[in-house]
Amino acid sequence: MDKRFFLALLLTMGVIVITPRIFPGAARPVNSSVPAATTSVPAATATTSTGATGTGASTIGAAAAAGAAQGAVPVAPPTPAVEARTVRLTNALATYDFSTRGGTLLGADLPRYKRLGGGTGLVRLSDGGQPLLRYRLIAGGDTIALDRMDFAVVEDESNGRKRLTFTAPVGTGSASITYTLADSNYLADVDVQVTGVSAPAFLLTDLPQGFDTQERDSTDDRRHLAYAMRTPAGGAERVDFRKPDPGERLLRAGPFTWTVAKSKYFLVGLLARDSVASPLAELQVTGAVRVNKLATRAQATVISPIGPAGVALELYAGPQEWERLVALGREFEHTNPYGGWISGVVQPFAAIVMRVLLWMKRTLGLEYGWILVIFGVSIRLLMWPLNSKMMRSQMTMQRVAPAVTAAQNKHKGDPEKQREAVMKVYADAGISPFAPLAGCLPMLLPMPILFALFFVFQNTIEFRGVPFLWFPDISVADPLYIAPFITGGSMFLLSWIGMRNSPPNPQTKMMSYMMPVMMTVFGINFASGLNLYWFVQNFAALPQQWLISNERGKAQPAAVVVADGSERKRR
Repeated sequence: MDKRFFLALLLTMGVIVITPRIFPGAARPVNSSVPAATTSVPAATATTSTGATGTGASTIGAAAAAGAAQGAVPVAPPTPAVEARTVRLTNALATYDFSTRGGTLLGADLPRYKRLGGGTGLVRLSDGGQPLLRYRLIAGGDTIALDRMDFAVVEDESNGRKRLTFTAPVGTGSASITYTLADSNYLADVDVQVTGVSAPAFLLTDLPQGFDTQERDSTDDRRHLAYAMRTPAGGAERVDFRKPDPGERLLRAGPFTWTVAKSKYFLVGLLARDSVASPLAELQVTGAVRVNKLATRAQATVISPIGPAGVALELYAGPQEWERLVALGREFEHTNPYGGWISGVVQPFAAIVMRVLLWMKRTLGLEYGWILVIFGVSIRLLMWPLNSKMMRSQMTMQRVAPAVTAAQNKHKGDPEKQREAVMKVYADAGISPFAPLAGCLPMLLPMPILFALFFVFQNTIEFRGVPFLWFPDISVADPLYIAPFITGGSMFLLSWIGMRNSPPNPQTKMMSYMMPVMMTVFGINFASGLNLYWFVQNFAALPQQWLISNERGKAQPAAVVVADGSERKRR
């Protein structure tokens, strides 16, 4: 292959990786908000999803769009303004702050997690003073801004669970919002009741417009800002904050099993208690103005028809702990769908890898750094028999290569006879015709696990903030750039040993230089733990590569079949 191609590839990767570090973007403000009244756009300009929608969903979307376009116009004069009060619900895992102004969720303190950036202390899910959840009503074409109204609150318990009930007059009736907190989970039941308003009536729940970052790499955290939803039939879908242009509104038709707003490791979302008759009928996502081309803000509104029994939901506000999300059911662990068009393959494989790592953690009780070391060595040991078979197959292919070339040259003008002659060479030497393809497997077998781990490190809070060796955090890139160079060096050493006692091959030699360079460049942005796994399993493969290389050098001259059917010794 032309050396200039590899040089151009190397220079391109260098520009992609190094330029952002030499010319970093300006600092971005964290708390620029998107006022709800300014983000509604006429329904005619909205981009509507197709597929999982019915007549009811279309009617809901039209009614909601018509009401939202009119702005927040209370049906009745607002109650006299009083000072808003913050009320708390606390369990063993979290403390949730609610406001009497609209019964909104203001924030959540998560004492099990430390803030890694943007300050010190423990993690608090918040949005710079903006509510994480707020509510509006659409009744008879008018919009009632519940988040601007003052509610009375009653604190009590229901079956031993702490409960808050917010009530306020609305029109000739009233609205009530009840939160009942779970004992040992980041979960609360939400029940909304509305009486005395014109039909049809809809509840509009505004999801978080953004999150205050808690991470060392705040830019990477904000790149993960997204909304996600799941339909029972269509699976999970993610809408990144950067997907809609400023002012553009995307419609996603339900019903949904759940809808969430998420950062890299935390989320706030609503789940349907009954996925068959889910009140999560539609989701509207509106793009916001960007700062330095990075979308740190957006708005999403969940539309729910209000029936005689009101609206019954579950609220999850907490970490993306994989096993906890799995335990909640409804495929809630897919709140961060990834993998694009190959997600159907990547996500199940990543789930298997995640289960294995968590099982190793529980069983061995070691730090995750050592778990990755043991996992990397174990993968190579498990692949040892298959790798040995494939490498010996390569050795056999090298011994019969002259005979294959001679057979191809003898019947150069007749493809059919050429194929038969090559098959005869393989048969006489006892080699499968698929041996040339099988020879590539030793390099390809570890790749699915590497891809799975790449996504695991992108989305798994279990690795967040875990130090190991010189790494301050195995979930982020190595700040000293040592790990990617060790990864590249181990790849080169593995290739160099593999080429010992092999016939000269210019292309193989070129790839032995280029692949380590490429992995080093890519590894600069990989999580430290991913680089750790990769170079550990490379080092674990060195003994096998060394043994096979020596076996190749000590092999006795083998009899090979040449084009004329005779045998000769190859030295």
